[in-house]
Amino acid sequence: MEIEKLKALLEQVKGGEVAVDDALQSLRTLPFEDLGFSKIDHHRQLRTGFPEVIFCQGKTVEHVQQISNRILAAGHPLLATRATPDMYEAVKEIQPEARYNELGRTITVAQSERENIPGILVVSAGTSDLPVAEEAVETAAMMGNQPERLYDVGVAGLHRLISNHEKLLTARVIIVVAGMEGALPSVVGGLVDCPVIAVPTSIGYGASFGGLAALLGMLNSCASGVTVVNIDNGFGAGYSASLINRLTV
Repeated sequence: MEIEKLKALLEQVKGGEVAVDDALQSLRTLPFEDLGFSKIDHHRQLRTGFPEVIFCQGKTVEHVQQISNRILAAGHPLLATRATPDMYEAVKEIQPEARYNELGRTITVAQSERENIPGILVVSAGTSDLPVAEEAVETAAMMGNQPERLYDVGVAGLHRLISNHEKLLTARVIIVVAGMEGALPSVVGGLVDCPVIAVPTSIGYGASFGGLAALLGMLNSCASGVTVVNIDNGFGAGYSASLINRLTV
């Protein structure tokens, strides 16, 4: 249940518009709802400001549909990551307004008007990194931000990045997504005065070890202000960037 809806419910109880028993019935799934195969944490939005997110990888289509149905029924916005087209079609059956980002593999349903706070810039080194970058974009957008994109500006052609220097300087937090040797976050970190969240991707030839080379390169960055999330974790980067961006507004 969204915080504003919960406040409205309490005001209705206070004003005598809603009976206490009816209010309890509305809150019966707090703090979690047990589906047997999943325990949905409906209380999470009250604790952290954003509801539980569905990580679809490893789940069946039916599981994703049922979990989505209960999250939506509780009034929460829906964000599902690593989702397949079949999962999207299943969610669309219960909520026609569901939106699918095929590149980012996300399913989203806003359910209510979102804030559009500017300040987050998502940068990708190459076009091959876009699935992870788009996951970060969708996450940040669902959390009430208006993220900007700056794609395919890797270190093999630094003039592409430098020509967008003004865009880098106006951001409050920057997510940098890169595979191969993972050098781009260090370059960006040396140009800006805001936090940089580095996301290593599993893109690269054999010696990249599925993103391990990029991860280690980013962890050993000589640029101050660069922090690193796990390999291919666009969601984690988008979430952290959203928390930072809210603190700077």
